[in-house]
Amino acid sequence: MKPLTVRVTGLLMIVDSVFAQNIDYAQFVNPFIGSEGAIPGYAYGGGDVFVGGAVPFGMVKLGLDTYEEPVNQSALNGGWTPQGHVTGMSLMHVSGTGGGSKYGFPAQMPLTQIDGDVNLLDNRTYWQTRVGDDTASVGYFRTQFESGVIADLAASRHAGLYHYTYPESAEKHVLVDFSHYLPHPTRSWDSQFYTGGEIEIPPNSSVYTGYTSIAGGWNLGAPVTVYVCGEFDSLPDQAKAFKGRNTFPVSRHFRTCDNCTTPRPTYTGSTARSGPMNDRVGAVFSWTNTTEVKSRVGISFMSVDKACAYKNSELSWSIEITAEAARDEWNRDVFSKIRVDTSKSANQTRLALLYSSLYFMHLIPSERVGENPLWDSDEPYWDDFYTMWDLFRNQVSLWHLIQPSYYQSMIRSLIDMFKHEGYLPDGRSGNYNGLVQGGSNADNVLADAYVKGLSESINWTEGYAAVKKDADVVPFFDQNPVDPQGSLKEGRSALNDWIPLGYVSADRNTRAVSKTVEYSLNDFAVSQIAAGEAPDQRDLYLRRSAGWQLSWDTEATSRNFTGFVMPRYANGTFHKTYNITNCGECNWSDESYEGTAFEYSFVIPHDVARIIDLMGGPALFESRLDYVFQPNTSGVDLGVNGLGITTINNVANEPDFQTPYLYNYLNKQWKSVERSRQLANDFYFNSSNGIPGNSDAGALNCWLVWQMLGLYPVVTTPVYLLESPWFADINITVNYDKTLRIRTEGLDDGDGRQGYYVQSVNINNQEWNKNWVEHGDAGGIMTEGGEILFRLGAEQKVWETGDMPPSPGHLDLDLAQG
Repeated sequence: MKPLTVRVTGLLMIVDSVFAQNIDYAQFVNPFIGSEGAIPGYAYGGGDVFVGGAVPFGMVKLGLDTYEEPVNQSALNGGWTPQGHVTGMSLMHVSGTGGGSKYGFPAQMPLTQIDGDVNLLDNRTYWQTRVGDDTASVGYFRTQFESGVIADLAASRHAGLYHYTYPESAEKHVLVDFSHYLPHPTRSWDSQFYTGGEIEIPPNSSVYTGYTSIAGGWNLGAPVTVYVCGEFDSLPDQAKAFKGRNTFPVSRHFRTCDNCTTPRPTYTGSTARSGPMNDRVGAVFSWTNTTEVKSRVGISFMSVDKACAYKNSELSWSIEITAEAARDEWNRDVFSKIRVDTSKSANQTRLALLYSSLYFMHLIPSERVGENPLWDSDEPYWDDFYTMWDLFRNQVSLWHLIQPSYYQSMIRSLIDMFKHEGYLPDGRSGNYNGLVQGGSNADNVLADAYVKGLSESINWTEGYAAVKKDADVVPFFDQNPVDPQGSLKEGRSALNDWIPLGYVSADRNTRAVSKTVEYSLNDFAVSQIAAGEAPDQRDLYLRRSAGWQLSWDTEATSRNFTGFVMPRYANGTFHKTYNITNCGECNWSDESYEGTAFEYSFVIPHDVARIIDLMGGPALFESRLDYVFQPNTSGVDLGVNGLGITTINNVANEPDFQTPYLYNYLNKQWKSVERSRQLANDFYFNSSNGIPGNSDAGALNCWLVWQMLGLYPVVTTPVYLLESPWFADINITVNYDKTLRIRTEGLDDGDGRQGYYVQSVNINNQEWNKNWVEHGDAGGIMTEGGEILFRLGAEQKVWETGDMPPSPGHLDLDLAQG
């Protein structure tokens, strides 16, 4: 397959000022970044990103659904794969996610044959390969099938527009398949499965309505029922509904027969209903006197009437107008929030990386205000928090600055989920909580918002009750097959250890190392909110936040370094033979999740000072920090997911996001700049394999945005570490309508490897001697705006003379007493 190309639509309006609001920033976005992994032509090991039409946080993400072979090298989560067979084009997708697939419904598929070898109940008989290069820009997608059909796609917030162009001599059909979804080819236990639907075609009409219901998938979710209202721009010559037995072979769930061949559809006239055996339903529409067919489809979780209203109010029949409206929304609500020089003399690669990264970090979660099918509430509703384990590291902190309206809406929605369902989600998709990868990391999200003063319309009394519930109440055991020892749906399953022991034991719970580290930060987060909402309870959770120290084995040794967080048993002894540099599969049943003990020993953002002490003081801490960035030190074989990463520090792995910046805590900020800049240059590119792994709902992309801004947030605290910007002049819209200007003097914009070391910093006309700044410093730099001036040069200079970044959760436990 030829390399994918990007066609950019829209007119660049040339202006002199980087402040201009009418610049088409969308032209710099490459929607294919992260769409391919280390194996050319395959999505496996890549970013799992969605490629298609969408608006920021849109409920609809209209794009291809593909089946990639061989299945052991498949990654179907975003729907699009470089050369997979196209099985349909659906309106619901996630982006940048791992694990079991989610969504891929409701779907249409243009066909040039519906008889003979084609069986509408077997997509293997009609799936299509693509010819040429797929084309995409912000809000728009085009592909051409082997059949000769060209499909153009664009979307609004709740609806999608299809435009099919058929060969003159071909038959013209559109299949509507309400039983279609993205499968998981290799794991039946977390594949989705169809639970029923209904479709109706009014007489002499170009409209179809109905619903589909799909369950399971990534979080073993309850059925998701989506109401559908579709319309074609011309009356079909023939329209007929069909149904057929549900034979999809998912071993855990019902089906109508075993080991039988896929049946043929039974045509049922204008209506098809699933009935008690959840028969598959759909419809096929046919034309003879046209080569172009357009279709508008609205969806709703509430009713067919709402789906029809969305279709009618949000979409015209023009792909160009729909795509332009989406692009305008992206420019207005996302890209223009961070403005840099976009002239022809600017570094075009950096522009592509900046605006593409902003794009991918605004695809999910999904904003569904007015679309909550579960309970009546005046609060906003959001879905597809996928997951807090990824988002809390840096993404929510940037939304806080540049998307305060969206962000306060998300926070209100999370608290409302607690109010009506009993727990905050750690992950959520399809209106259902799950999966908990470690801690209850929505606690960190709420705390980060709280300490930075986000208060508009947020009930923080309820917010504190939510995080306190996470901290104190063991959740119901959901019997998820991947973890026999604790719930994965919500909450903290290992509180039976954490509360009495102060750590998570390796013999009574899975993921003991990573859970202990995460629960510690979770309880620090609770203490941060308690400080304002329940001051008498603050110290309780602050003391508990030091529990990671109880898993610190002062005798554990690896690679000539001593002292690590280690698996500890309930009787107080340590797992002395545990491999500190290799966590096995690093998965649900292991002793550390998605990170080794070597890595997690650095991941205590609320008490870096204590890490430094336990590692032997500043010199030994620096030596160990240097070591994790040395090539060929990793003890884990990352395979195709690693994209060449051979260091212990894994830039593609969320727990390691902040590690390159820890030199700031030694007042050696120049080394943080050097390490993080090297990682960005080595692993981020304007290409289909341009991010170093799964984008994790945009978390990896957001890491790069912070890198380019020259800042990095310390989660659950109001602190930002100062680094080194990539642009001479950055203007960020913060707090709705204020401007934070980040300016540089002396930046070498050549190869990016010289002239980026900080020589001095000035904030709002104050010479700044610290390598960090708080949210409200210098007259409210992050709330009221102002200017941060970085003076850069080639000297590796220790310029900071003030206090090192704080460790607000600092406590010294007597480890000799256990």
